[in-house]
Amino acid sequence: MIRRYAASLPSNADGWLAGLRDPAVGRALRLLHRDCARHWTVAELAREAGMSRTILSERFTALLGIPPMSYLTSWRMQRAASLLSAGTATLAQITDEIGYESEASFSRAFKRMTGLSPAHWRQSARHR
Repeated sequence: MIRRYAASLPSNADGWLAGLRDPAVGRALRLLHRDCARHWTVAELAREAGMSRTILSERFTALLGIPPMSYLTSWRMQRAASLLSAGTATLAQITDEIGYESEASFSRAFKRMTGLSPAHWRQSARHR
């Protein structure tokens, strides 16, 4: 259903769904979503998507508005926020699941993206 909708978008559309419509960018998106814990580089992602690093970066950024590694960071933080809100995973488990080397580096990145520490995010989710 989502693929059908993405295919029906005008050719000048941008955003996540338009990225899915592009065969190589769509493959890159699926790879990032499937394995966000992997220590991706643009070169590895491009190789697996079947294109050069430069072309992938240009097409990805043109369609989604941000470079691939920025998108990956954003996706990791969205995934972490969801796991924190669910309240069942420990900080160490979340850190491992989204591909950060340490809880400290994850906590800094999470606070930079959301304005809240992981603990405060989890606490605020309990009160919603």
